[in-house]
Amino acid sequence: MSAEQFIDQGQGSNSARKSVGRVLSVHGSQASIGLRTSGLSEPDELRPTVGKLLGIHTKNTLLVGVITDVSVQTLPIAREQGYHVTADLDLLGEIKGSPTSMARFHRGVTTYPAIGDDASEITARDLRLVYNISGSNTIDIGHLQQDSTIGAYVNIDEMLNKHFAVLGTTGVGKSSGVAVILRKILEARPDLRLFLLDGHNEYGRCFDDHAQILNPGNLKLPFWLFNFEEIIDVIFGGRPGADEEVAILGEVIPLAKGMYQQYRIASERVTVRKNDPASNGFTADTPVPYRVADLISLIDERMGKLENRSSRMIFNKLMSRIETVLNDPRYAFMFENANVGGDTMAEVLGQLFRLPANGKPMTIMQLAGFPAEVVDAVVSVLCRMAFDFGLWSDGAVPLLFVCEEAHRYASADKSVGFGPTRRAISRIAKEGRKYGVFLAVVTQRPAELDPTIISQCSTLFAMRMANDRDQALLRSAVSDVAANLLGFVPTLGTREVFAFGQGVAVPTRLKFSDLPEHQIPRSEAVRHSRAQVGRDVTAGFMDSVIERWRGASMSRKAQAEEWVPRDEPTASEPAPQRELDRFKTAKKPVEAPAEAAVAPRKEPIRPPNSAPADVFAAPRRETFGQAGTAPADVFSSPRKDSFGQVAKWRQR
Repeated sequence: MSAEQFIDQGQGSNSARKSVGRVLSVHGSQASIGLRTSGLSEPDELRPTVGKLLGIHTKNTLLVGVITDVSVQTLPIAREQGYHVTADLDLLGEIKGSPTSMARFHRGVTTYPAIGDDASEITARDLRLVYNISGSNTIDIGHLQQDSTIGAYVNIDEMLNKHFAVLGTTGVGKSSGVAVILRKILEARPDLRLFLLDGHNEYGRCFDDHAQILNPGNLKLPFWLFNFEEIIDVIFGGRPGADEEVAILGEVIPLAKGMYQQYRIASERVTVRKNDPASNGFTADTPVPYRVADLISLIDERMGKLENRSSRMIFNKLMSRIETVLNDPRYAFMFENANVGGDTMAEVLGQLFRLPANGKPMTIMQLAGFPAEVVDAVVSVLCRMAFDFGLWSDGAVPLLFVCEEAHRYASADKSVGFGPTRRAISRIAKEGRKYGVFLAVVTQRPAELDPTIISQCSTLFAMRMANDRDQALLRSAVSDVAANLLGFVPTLGTREVFAFGQGVAVPTRLKFSDLPEHQIPRSEAVRHSRAQVGRDVTAGFMDSVIERWRGASMSRKAQAEEWVPRDEPTASEPAPQRELDRFKTAKKPVEAPAEAAVAPRKEPIRPPNSAPADVFAAPRRETFGQAGTAPADVFSSPRKDSFGQVAKWRQR
């Protein structure tokens, strides 16, 4: 049957489809429709205006287009026929039928309209034919803005396999939209692992018990998993490293890794000829364990062989930098117990990427509590490890890597931010799909994001944006014929979005589904409501704030000592709530068990040519031997390489 016959079936007659005008001109993918003035007095939901869909009837098809412009500028001959208003239509596709098959919507146009062809309003049945792509590989993320009874479906395979982006300014419901999309993905793809970089600690409540939440308080990311550029960024606090000191580290880090390998061989009682640490083939980027004690010992040894005092100062400065970072409690997630259990790379990968999932296939990495100087390096490590695990596991475990505030980590300005982080994200965008690593970027400033990354996202969710630069970049990224729809972006309502690209049937204006109140993203960095601000600001409260403020930058030696604020609150004046999630790491550490306690380090670095005391002993509460000897309990737990890929990774 023909498309018109199918569409009219069940609607009574053609009178159910009201004509609103006729085709005046056709050029490329656009058509101009002359509208009768009588149609302009219809109710709002029926009046032809920008954003509405119209149908153009040809012999065997119904062309579907969206109105992008309405004007009173019409040709004189059209006015004589009663057409006083012109509407410009972007043609999206056509509904076709045949005697042997049901009518279906197809993108693109094969039969163009002719002058005088009738144009009519689109019915609910037409909308369902156009937008309803529901099936086993689709997810429903909301409803059409034009008809709330029709669901907004996205092809999940097309969206994931070719990456996607959510763009929109602050306050438009972007985080809620991301939560809706990710919840639907979790339901539809139980085999997929999700890793979300949460820059403001706002997604922790959105996924119930289906997500593991990591933060500086419970994350274990050993320093030896950082590559050379990343560890340099940590040691130098996000600033460019001094060339002489960087060269020294480039020489001694591989040697420290070789020394650790010799400890492991000795602990396993394997009869092997003792090798030179430099002959192990390790580079500064090889992800194998090493000890900071050995690193400082090697630096100290080289310093002792120098006679020039100015040259010795370079080595001394470098050791001071390393010890400063080592003793900073904010970096405990990197250095504390970093070598306990031996080679724990498999366990770290399992924790980060939920292998096995154990009912929680998602990881939320809350970044708000990390030191600002190290956030870029941490994000670089996580992105790089996500890609490398997919690469060396041959894509055995599909992973979606979601990067919130992506413009912070992959800036369009190459002089801004941390280069390795930008390269790691770009590598996922360019090559990740081949190894089962997919990317979702979320940003409020698309113009500040590396355009290479946006260009790799085949599905875009564009929410309200008023900045001209952001709109220009979005327009260049949208290749669809309906790019004119981007003119509506500045006027979108809250939670409204235009979806473009491979994941949707046609460019779609939709509204995200509502979330229950307890699942709406909300920053956990500050829990106080506006009504609480300014209340209960007592002396005890101020002492509490100052104590945590100072504690954030105190060494563990100082924190281990009992320190009491100036004035404790009285019984009649209780201290206010002291829970500030963003600064959990700044709180005084829990007392260590008696058997793990070690006296604080009280001696400076030993003179040259003597082995330095183990720098881990006091600050990190580990019982290590002297540098150059096998550390106690480092190899007490056998290495658990449950994925069979870590050795292959290191030998690349």
